Amino acid sequence: MNSVHDMSGIVAISRRTDARELATAAYEQLFLLLESLDADDWVAQTDCPSWNVADMVGHLIGAGRGYSSLREFTRQQMHGLRHRKEFGGNAMDAYNALQVSEQAHLTPQQRVDALKREAPKAVAGRMRLAPILRLVNAPVDQSGSTAPGMPVKENGGHLFEVVLTRDVWLHTVDIARAVGREPDVSAPFNTRIIEDVVAEWAKRHGQPFELLLTGPAGGSYTQGAGGEPLSMDAVEFARMLSGRTTGAGLLATRVLF
Repeated sequence: MNSVHDMSGIVAISRRTDARELATAAYEQLFLLLESLDADDWVAQTDCPSWNVADMVGHLIGAGRGYSSLREFTRQQMHGLRHRKEFGGNAMDAYNALQVSEQAHLTPQQRVDALKREAPKAVAGRMRLAPILRLVNAPVDQSGSTAPGMPVKENGGHLFEVVLTRDVWLHTVDIARAVGREPDVSAPFNTRIIEDVVAEWAKRHGQPFELLLTGPAGGSYTQGAGGEPLSMDAVEFARMLSGRTTGAGLLATRVLF
């Protein structure tokens, strides 16, 4: 927390750096939380309005299966396109709902076991497909559950290498909050995820700032000179940029999670 990180000194997460290791660590952190839940925790409401904890894990299982198999990924994407009108025009909401519904029959322990089976295959599949997807810049649906201000396009390689790890990480935070616990972000990889988020946020708005993020995953960051001083908890910063909460000024700039 004592050193100040300039944006120019942060190396972006990618398949060539530490994307695989971070993706694996995010799943392992999630497993530790899931294995500690009791029966009542699984029906707790999360910050994603239509999902309880069991639903959120169902989404992660289905998503993992899609990442590990191009055929399954294509099936889910096509379902999203066919049913997006039912979800305010958002194809992502449609295929997320499919993922949840297809795991609805699983018990909590079966959900944990299924996600543990899928996680290593999902990470391997994401890293394998990412170079191909680097050639694709796909539109991001600006309807349904997508928070206002999100990027209108996303590079496929960055999505698979980086954003999908953020998804697992933030859903771990969602689940911890749902069951009334403080998210455990003490492992060093959490700081690495946050600093990459800061760098992307800084690039999106392009304005000078001085940012102090507190908590175990926090750090001090700066861009340019004479910028606006900002201070908040690192996890809350991530939640704000994801659209879980709202922010003003530079904090209204979103990044994908």
